[in-house]
Amino acid sequence: MNAAYLIKYGNAEKAFEIREADKPRPNANQVLIKVEAFGLNFADVMARLGLYKAAPPLPAILGYDVVGEIEAIGTNVNHVKLGDRVIALTKFGGYAEFALADKEVVYKIPNSFSAGVAVALATQYSTAYFLSHHMANLQENDTVLIHAAAGGVGTALVQMALHKKCIVFGTCGSEEKVAYLNKNGVHYPINYRKNDFEEAVRKVIGKKGLDAVFDPVGGKSVKKDYRLLGAGGRVFSFGVSSMNQAKNIFGKIRVLWQFGLYHPLQFLSGSKGMIGINMLKVAEENPEKIAKVMQEVIRLTEEGILTPYVGGEFQVEQLAEAHAFLESRKSMGKIVVKW
Repeated sequence: MNAAYLIKYGNAEKAFEIREADKPRPNANQVLIKVEAFGLNFADVMARLGLYKAAPPLPAILGYDVVGEIEAIGTNVNHVKLGDRVIALTKFGGYAEFALADKEVVYKIPNSFSAGVAVALATQYSTAYFLSHHMANLQENDTVLIHAAAGGVGTALVQMALHKKCIVFGTCGSEEKVAYLNKNGVHYPINYRKNDFEEAVRKVIGKKGLDAVFDPVGGKSVKKDYRLLGAGGRVFSFGVSSMNQAKNIFGKIRVLWQFGLYHPLQFLSGSKGMIGINMLKVAEENPEKIAKVMQEVIRLTEEGILTPYVGGEFQVEQLAEAHAFLESRKSMGKIVVKW
């Protein structure tokens, strides 16, 4: 089979190479998927830059979400069958013509779902559902701030918060994205390049404070997030995309320092909290939870409650271009790469 290998950290144009690889075989609890397409996530960019510790050593096959047909099936797998069109989470290995996935994170999908919609459900929408329903347990009239609200997870979080009848603030970095947030139903879109998001939110909520903040950016934004919380509020940190702006070790240290220093007594006295989410870790240790999440996002999409937006479709030969597009922060919604 062919696979897109990460062979060098750094610039997307020089980072990947299509190579032949052995076709993997599933064990008793796995399936082998003939990959129709795979999705890009910002973790892919971080891995390409050498900033994602969980990534395998070079040369590596990245990829966390795929859509395709079941090619082979393990003896302990009974909820899908050969030929089924499925979405799946992969522990890397998704940038290939064939990919393995554990049975708990493989689910059949309708043929009507486009490849982009399918891979969006596997990672972004599953992440957003886990954050909003399991971790935050959003309630009606909660005030919620969603950073990078035009991105894949951000788009999903917005739709889920609105479904829960929350009041939604969303940040983005351009007027084009502000228009996208308006179209997606965000009550208070904020262009962080023009306005300080902390000041913009505070003007609306006054002294009350937010109930939840979802932050994949990290760095100095987290300090502001924490200051904006009301009693019972929590910051959910699920990424450090600001790290990709660090040019050297000193830049990385600066980003880490910008998070700030916190102590449990601060959380206790203010009745506030911070929670870190690594979905790859959750999927590894609690695949049954992710299985339920995937079932729910598929159901909600079939019912028209969730409507994933595909912001870019590329062929595998354009993988470097797709990576550069995602890294540029100009993309919106889900980016998908097809074989």
